[in-house]
Amino acid sequence: MTTLPREIPTLTDPLGETLHLLRLNGSFYCRSELTAPWGVEMPAFDDYMMFHIVTAGHCWLEVEGEAPRLLQQGSLTLVPRGNGHRIRSSPEVTVEPLFEIPVERVSERYEVMRYGGGGALTQLTCGVVSFDHQAGQQLIAQLPGILQIDSLDDEDGSWLQSSLRFIAREARELRPGGETVITHLADIIIIQAIRSWIDTAPEANRGWLAALRDNHVGRALAAIHRQPEKDWTVASLAKEVGMSRSGFSARFTQLVGESAKHYLTQWRMQLARAQLQESSVSLTRLAEGLGYRSEAAFCRAFKRVFGVPPGRVRQTAANTGRTK
Repeated sequence: MTTLPREIPTLTDPLGETLHLLRLNGSFYCRSELTAPWGVEMPAFDDYMMFHIVTAGHCWLEVEGEAPRLLQQGSLTLVPRGNGHRIRSSPEVTVEPLFEIPVERVSERYEVMRYGGGGALTQLTCGVVSFDHQAGQQLIAQLPGILQIDSLDDEDGSWLQSSLRFIAREARELRPGGETVITHLADIIIIQAIRSWIDTAPEANRGWLAALRDNHVGRALAAIHRQPEKDWTVASLAKEVGMSRSGFSARFTQLVGESAKHYLTQWRMQLARAQLQESSVSLTRLAEGLGYRSEAAFCRAFKRVFGVPPGRVRQTAANTGRTK
């Protein structure tokens, strides 16, 4: 369950502070032993991220709108926005829907799939996960449709294999705290891939990530993330980072793509929606925790952003079993 607001340490850079907020909630993990010919149709998982790690052999990954990718042993690939896709031993092989392929259910969150025609072996570890903080949603919006890491050196390969062995062991033995271990190991694997992309991809030098690196706007973003409940104004944010009001306002909009006021409201409302979906916190407490002076003011702001009152979001979450 997400706490509100989550306190984060003041680090040396705003990007580092924001990455600290990234936490994953795991939906499920699957270890696959696949023998050629084989093909699997992965359904779309809205609001989730999927990952595939090839631990032996190779396979092809196909995502709508993207060129097919050959995934070799040791590669780590993310499908950040949960788009449906295909993985198969070769491009011409027929695919079967994921949920029509028998699996061995090791635990509630871990499965083993053994499938294929008996030929060359490919081993995959796959997962469906989601970020539990708005920082993750902001980051996903900037990631490419496919994020592939192939250049794992010996040191990286060693920690990756160790992490995978830990995931498999914890799922198999079901010891106390095992699900927490699995989730944190997935955190490490996925965030390492994202960090590698941030360090090397030209696209990471634009938009929200570039704004986080900016000496002034990055500090303002960190202040909003750290204290969303504070009564921030353009003037107070400009003072926080040592700029004039007009200069700060123009630079923020240029780098982030929206005004500081709009960004603050959107950030607060995304945090609010996550809370409504995941907990039974009262609207009064939620409003206070996000800096609104009354429940009515909060509800009006929420409806302006999402088009529905907060109670509707909570009711929908309750009907689907998401609220805790």
